[in-house]
Amino acid sequence: MSDSSQATFVRLLSFICVTSLFLSGCHHGNRARDLYIDAVMHAELQENEEAIAKLNTAVQLNKKYSLAYSLLGDIYMEIREYEKSAAAYEKATKLFPWSFDDYYNLGKVYQIMERFARAVKAYSRACELDPDHLDVHVSAAQCAYMIEDYDNALRYGLRAEKIDPNVTMIYKMLGNIYEEKADYEQAIRYYKRVLERETGNTDIMISLAMAYIKTNRKEPAKELLLSVVELEPDNSLAYRNLGYCYLKLDSAEKAIESYNRSLRIDDMDWEAHNGLGVAYIFQGKQPDGSVDEANRAKAIEQWSLSLRIKPDQPSAERLQKWIKGYMQ
Repeated sequence: MSDSSQATFVRLLSFICVTSLFLSGCHHGNRARDLYIDAVMHAELQENEEAIAKLNTAVQLNKKYSLAYSLLGDIYMEIREYEKSAAAYEKATKLFPWSFDDYYNLGKVYQIMERFARAVKAYSRACELDPDHLDVHVSAAQCAYMIEDYDNALRYGLRAEKIDPNVTMIYKMLGNIYEEKADYEQAIRYYKRVLERETGNTDIMISLAMAYIKTNRKEPAKELLLSVVELEPDNSLAYRNLGYCYLKLDSAEKAIESYNRSLRIDDMDWEAHNGLGVAYIFQGKQPDGSVDEANRAKAIEQWSLSLRIKPDQPSAERLQKWIKGYMQ
C-alpha cells in the first residue's frame, strides 16, 4: 500500500470512528467534537494548558474518542510529560489500532523514557502498518539492540538497509549488531562500508580493529589503532585497545607503553589498569614459568587499583584470585 493510499485509508477509518461516535450519542458526540476542534486551535497557538483541558473534557464526554487521546499524546510529548503522553497514546492505539502515527509516537516516548522493551513492541506494530518507513525500522532496531534482542535488532536493521541502502548510520548499527552476535566477518564488512564514506571516523576504526583482533588479524588491527592515535593523540580508548593488540602480538613492552599512555589520559580507566597488570605479568615471565618480583608487584598494584575504581566489575573475582595467587 502506498503512503498516500494508506493515509487515505487511515483518514477514512478515523471518519468512521468519529461518525460512529456521533451516532452513539449525538449530543455528547457533537460537544466532544467541538472541544476537540477548540483544542486543535489552542495547540496550534502553543496554548497547551487550554488544549489539554479541552481534550480531557472531550474524552470524559466520550471515552472512545481516539483522536482526542492522540492529540493529548502529542501535546504531552511536546511539553515532556512523557508518562502522560505514553498513557494517552496507549489509549489511542487501543481505540484505533490502525494508526501508524500513534504507534510510532508511542515508541518514541518509551524510547525517550528508556523503556526499550515497550518501545520495541510499539515500533514493531508501526513497522507492520508501514513496512517501508525507514525511521521506524531504525528505531525498532536501536531499541531491540538496547535490550540485547540482537535477532530482532538485525531483522529491523536489515529491513532498514533495504528501504534505503545509502544511509551510513545503518551500516554502523548493523556492524554493532553483528559484533554483539559474534559474527565478526559481517561486522568487519559493515564497518568497512562506513569507512568508505567516513574515512576519519575513529570510533569505527577502533571497532573495526577490535573485530580484526577477534578474527586473529592482529597486524591490520595494530595499523588501524596506530592511525587512530595519530589522528587523536588524546584518545585513551585507542591506546588501551592498542595495548591489548600488542599483548596479542606478544609485545609486552609496547603493551605497557600503550596502557600507560591510556592511563595518563584517563587514570580512572579500570580496564586499562587490568590490561597493564597482565602486561607486567607477561614482561616478568621467567624461563621456569615464574614471574619476577618487580613485575609481580606492579601487576598486583594495577589490579588493586582497578578493583578500587570499580569493585563490581565483571572480572572482579578473577582479579582477586590473581592478586592472592601472585602475592603468594
